[in-house]
Amino acid sequence: MNAHADQLKKPELIDPFARSIKYVRLSVTDRCDFRCVYCMSEDMQFLPRDRVLTLEELVRLGQIFASLGVETFRLTGGEPLIRRDLPWLVEQLAQSGEVVMTTNGSRLDKLAAPLKQAGLSRLNISLDTLNDHQFHELTRTGHLKDVLNGIDAAQSVGFSIKLNVVMMKGRNDDQILPLVEFATARGLDISFIEEMPLGVIDEHSRQLAFMSSLEVRQVIQTRFDLQSSTHHTSGPSRYWQIALPQNPHGTRIGFISPHSHNFCGDCNRVRVTSEGRLLLCLGNEEGTDLMPLLRAGDRDELIASRIKTALLMKPEKHHFDLNNEPQIVRFMNMTGG
Repeated sequence: MNAHADQLKKPELIDPFARSIKYVRLSVTDRCDFRCVYCMSEDMQFLPRDRVLTLEELVRLGQIFASLGVETFRLTGGEPLIRRDLPWLVEQLAQSGEVVMTTNGSRLDKLAAPLKQAGLSRLNISLDTLNDHQFHELTRTGHLKDVLNGIDAAQSVGFSIKLNVVMMKGRNDDQILPLVEFATARGLDISFIEEMPLGVIDEHSRQLAFMSSLEVRQVIQTRFDLQSSTHHTSGPSRYWQIALPQNPHGTRIGFISPHSHNFCGDCNRVRVTSEGRLLLCLGNEEGTDLMPLLRAGDRDELIASRIKTALLMKPEKHHFDLNNEPQIVRFMNMTGG
């Protein structure tokens, strides 16, 4: 059999809009050591531990998704670094595909080296400000120095890193240029994210705090010469490149724009929450519960069939509206990033 014929026979997850699903975000916990104002309420009620997928169940799901053609697993939370024995999970999943992670970075000073050795390939690290006071206000419980130490540790062991910045007008918009300068000095990519209306919050008005990707880009262009880039990853960022000589390390600037530039047309991903619910779209509730099948001892083939059937419900796109109350009441920590 030639290579082309072999490729045609490879299993694939195809949704009703002919999009191929190659990327699964696996939430390993709903818990977090931060309480970021855009992610959750200050007084959160977390899941009982027996309602959270075990590491072995996560590995099994990874193997099933890989058998269906999935190539990349992104570990999320809550905060994945607080999950015990995380390097073991990475090592097991890395046998089925590429393993990457989104983290707040606060525990990377101790875990960067073990995770790199286990096979983790890339890191997205949340960093919304370089101002100590702002950082504590936005995270409620976090300390900036812990994240900066984590970035140092991750760079020292050779991780490819992208910074993620959630933008809020009047809260951290004064940090756009300092964060770009930080990224270019260290050779890190950076993505600016429009705040997503998941969960009901009362700490701030999402409508008043909304800052579009275009507004962020206009601020960056007051100091940096931006050029459109053809760089593309498995995620939703749209990239620009800072021109030389301002960019000696090749930093790319990404924009994730769920409001102003719907990125659903080429969506290639689904999510599994820490309690085993397969979510087909960030901004919709369609999905199916996989935990009962896992704990009932059902065969892999049955679980794979349930996944394929659920995919038929994947919507064409999300509809976020800042003028109304959130239609999705689950918080971001429950969604899995």
